[in-house]
Amino acid sequence: MSLTMQSDPPRLSVVVPVKNEAGNIEALVAEIGNSCAGLAPFEVIYVDDGSTDATLATLRALQARNPWLRVVRHAGSGGQSGAVRSGVLRARAPVVATLDGDGQNDPSFIPILYAALDQGGPDVGLAQGQRIGRKGAWKQFQSRIANGVRGKILKDATRDTGCGLKVFRREVYLALPYFDALHRFMPALVTREGFGVVHRDVVDRPRFTGRSNYGMFDRLWVGILDLAGVWWLIRRRRPAPRAEEVGGSPRQSEGA
Repeated sequence: MSLTMQSDPPRLSVVVPVKNEAGNIEALVAEIGNSCAGLAPFEVIYVDDGSTDATLATLRALQARNPWLRVVRHAGSGGQSGAVRSGVLRARAPVVATLDGDGQNDPSFIPILYAALDQGGPDVGLAQGQRIGRKGAWKQFQSRIANGVRGKILKDATRDTGCGLKVFRREVYLALPYFDALHRFMPALVTREGFGVVHRDVVDRPRFTGRSNYGMFDRLWVGILDLAGVWWLIRRRRPAPRAEEVGGSPRQSEGA
């Protein structure tokens, strides 16, 4: 993409949270660039969540030849949801895509999810990827249990909320109550805000290199408490009253 195109407001912001993923960055950045070429102008925001390896240096080097690449750095690790939020807060596009930074999420599905969101119209707030062909029997077992329990309690009509591949409207995301592990409950919370959710199957791949930096404890046991909290939030939801300002002007009101 040219520098001229980069100066245009982006249609899409792609947010990628990473922690100690130096070996996976270069290949994935190239894949994202190729996959999103048809959605130009776009930007990619990598959020370095307190890495202690060469993640930051690798990203800075890639910025020299990819003008659409932006880098945000956490001084210390804030967790995956915190990294996603940092990226979304800095995103300049009205639509945001997210994917994991280890290579397991194939960015070629981003245009498919973007099209699903667009076709749904303004009443749809989220296009959620749902993984097929998951790698590893233990991961499949964890997901089956967690998704089964979550689905029965929240009734969010989503088979796989843990998939990092998501495309959503930025304003909808920013209206959601923020907490750690928010990214795992987005379908239920987007529905809570009165927006629709659409689903598309995506292919799960093995990691490019290394091992997961967000472990089973974060995904499973802490998730039980989060599930109870999200259930409470949904139960306590009340329709927001429609409001309009009547008469006067903001300047007059301030001086009253």
